[in-house]
Amino acid sequence: MFSKDDYYYMRKVLKLAAKGIGITSPDPLVGAILVKEGRIIASGYHKECGTPHAEVVAINKIGRKAEGATLYVNLEPCCHWGNNPPCTLPVISNGIKRVVVGMKDPNPLVKKCDSAKVLRDAGIQVDYGCLENESRKLNEIFVKYITTGLPFVILKTGMSLDGKIATAAGASKWITSQASRLMVHKLRSMVDAILVGIGTVIQDDPELTVRDVNSSQIKDPVRVIIDSSARIPLNARVLNLSSKAATIVVVTELAAKEKITLLEEKGAIVIKTKALDGKVNLSELITLLGERKLTSLMVEGGGTINSSFFNAGIIDKVLFFIAPKIIGGKDSPTPIDGAGILSMADVSNLNNVSFTQIGDDILVEGYISSLIK
Repeated sequence: MFSKDDYYYMRKVLKLAAKGIGITSPDPLVGAILVKEGRIIASGYHKECGTPHAEVVAINKIGRKAEGATLYVNLEPCCHWGNNPPCTLPVISNGIKRVVVGMKDPNPLVKKCDSAKVLRDAGIQVDYGCLENESRKLNEIFVKYITTGLPFVILKTGMSLDGKIATAAGASKWITSQASRLMVHKLRSMVDAILVGIGTVIQDDPELTVRDVNSSQIKDPVRVIIDSSARIPLNARVLNLSSKAATIVVVTELAAKEKITLLEEKGAIVIKTKALDGKVNLSELITLLGERKLTSLMVEGGGTINSSFFNAGIIDKVLFFIAPKIIGGKDSPTPIDGAGILSMADVSNLNNVSFTQIGDDILVEGYISSLIK
């Protein structure tokens, strides 16, 4: 169905769409290219939530000169009224003859109005599925959020070759390379929120911000602290930053009301969940974060938090930075602590696994509940 040229232009579209990573949430990442007589005559991408969509950006650059052109777009043009008018309107009114789409839009509103039918009824050829897997991977966060209302959950950890995240004495700086640590800051800039446990805050006193990333569009993610009984010190760095991003402290009914008041006076947002075995109910928390339109969450916890997320069954993707170092010791902590599993039949298998060398380290990426088919 698709020619070499179709794949060539769609790859360019995906690169355009990726310019919006970390900026467009909760909107999807979308790029668009108009091609006529074998050359690109206009292009655009969705720059920020609430701004014109990629197709409209491209079409507005040339107007009626788009007549007879082919539109390449990684996500199906919308056909409903939202923050913007339907993208199908300018596609039709400007005489575009063919639309090549990476993937269907999983948004129920788009499914209901059926963009393909709207365009085909106007005499436009519509071809779906050009680089579909690549398109779905680019918008994996959007796909999860728009279909479930829940954030896409990424678990990130760094460890030695023998699976340790610190020495038996608790020393962990630095196991991974500087290149890996820089990559982590880039990853933070790509998600809506990052999460750690109170143990990490007390031991490391992190800022949980984005640093050393060269871009004028970089924003800090929302910081989420799991702290069932509100033990967080009021002088913790995460409570005393000039960052525009919020700090959310998640507690249970075990937290003292007086401490909650003090945290709120410091500017923190306090979310309370029901206690589950004395701990924060993570499934309830994920729902509450989704209601706040946080579409993605990167977990940067220690072994206790990581195992809690695994046990809750709410991780979508894992990122393991593995350093060529040996720590050893039965008392040295591992990325996933707790009782573990007893049978290999219960192991968590990863799908769509990839490996990337980052400096001297290896990044292993894989999916647990994969949205990439």
